[in-house]
Amino acid sequence: MPILRSLGTTLEMIKWEHSVLTLPFGLTGAVLAARGIPAPRQLLWIAVALVAARAAAMSFNRLADHSFDAANPRTRMRALPTGTLTRHFVAAFVVVSSLLLVLAAAELNRLALYLSPIALGVILLYSYTKRFTRWSHVVLGFAMGLAPAAGWVAVRGSLDPRILILTAAVTFWGGGFDVLYACQDYEFDCQSGLHSVPRFFGIARSLWIARFFHVLTLTLLGVLVYVFSLGAIAIAGVVVVGVLLAYEHSLVSANDLSRLNAAFFTMNGVISMVFLGFVTADSFWRS
Repeated sequence: MPILRSLGTTLEMIKWEHSVLTLPFGLTGAVLAARGIPAPRQLLWIAVALVAARAAAMSFNRLADHSFDAANPRTRMRALPTGTLTRHFVAAFVVVSSLLLVLAAAELNRLALYLSPIALGVILLYSYTKRFTRWSHVVLGFAMGLAPAAGWVAVRGSLDPRILILTAAVTFWGGGFDVLYACQDYEFDCQSGLHSVPRFFGIARSLWIARFFHVLTLTLLGVLVYVFSLGAIAIAGVVVVGVLLAYEHSLVSANDLSRLNAAFFTMNGVISMVFLGFVTADSFWRS
């Protein structure tokens, strides 16, 4: 069926499998809120909400960047520039994904429902920030950082300022690897007038900015462990995340960006899953 083919193409276009980037951090927020494993029903709707949020954000990004993607040699073969998908279909996908996010929030609790339009606004409007600020990477990171706070709200029905430490950690984690990824488009950003850290600071300095962001991430994860009185297993998780981030940075240099590919995204997915695993294990150990 044509609609199923279009749906499959859309899921491929937004790289739905990369939902693993933020989903584990959202579940980490839920685990911290529940002091263990949340109820199955909560886990289901949290997962639906986070996957729907990313689907809406990524498909909206493809719509917003349609003309840029068509002009960029790295992205001109995407579904919209090639005409494989129509703008109307992708717009409908954005609407459906957004409504699914709101539905999932309503199934969780009242505060989650009230906050869902705000979260949706942040994750959608990010796509336009690269038109006026070089720090759009941090905005993207913040959009990702909403996941653990959302996980907490989903379980508790309230917002604890402590979980914002994890929001900040994810913000700099996501912002850092987006700076690295944006290095691929340095020349195009300069030609098209798009704003980015690589365009304003150059590739070599941008790599150092990304490293600084990830040092902040590790520092904030350490603060999180202290504030929540987590144990040795969680501390080990922070150490493992640090090792993985160091390995990630070893993959790229100012003269070689060839390994900024799908495997690079996989590494970041591993980082988020590793931290979720260690925090969950720590919760079980101390319960």
